[in-house]
Amino acid sequence: MSPYHHGDLRRAVLDAAVAAVTEHGPAGISLRDLARRAGVSHAGPVHHFGDKAGVLTALAAEGFDLLADALSAEADRDFVEVGVAYVRFAIEHRAHFEVMFRPELHREDDPALVAARDRAGHLLTSGASSVSDDEMAGVAAWSLMHGFANLWLTGALRTEHLEDPDTAARAIARILFPLVP
Repeated sequence: MSPYHHGDLRRAVLDAAVAAVTEHGPAGISLRDLARRAGVSHAGPVHHFGDKAGVLTALAAEGFDLLADALSAEADRDFVEVGVAYVRFAIEHRAHFEVMFRPELHREDDPALVAARDRAGHLLTSGASSVSDDEMAGVAAWSLMHGFANLWLTGALRTEHLEDPDTAARAIARILFPLVP
């Protein structure tokens, strides 16, 4: 195996983790496999992340940052579009999404993860407060979009009766929040 030289071992291991989770799910990855995919010795991922939970913690934190970016791009628009952005994120970043909401896979108290999760959470809840004073509206909206995203990703929906996921998510969100402009 030739040594990895371009200088961003952390990024290479995270990219390898995305590929591995996409292929095998989060439970199916190993540090040895990530090192092989990144083209480094088996000690490389250990040096940066410590263990598998460290890699998955970094992947979850990155996912929450990406989610926050996606949500903030829609925050000034329509509350329903924030929900559509959530579903789009889940589909476009499936590996991150599969790790982010599985606390048994990562370190919940990691400062980078906490900050990224709080940032994304704030964007989710601030949008809900714009349409309802009931704080459960945010839980309802998140549950709806998260559930829809999971159903779409796992193939549990009969998608031949649905248009693309954005259109379907938009229509479903309008059922819950019909008066949102």
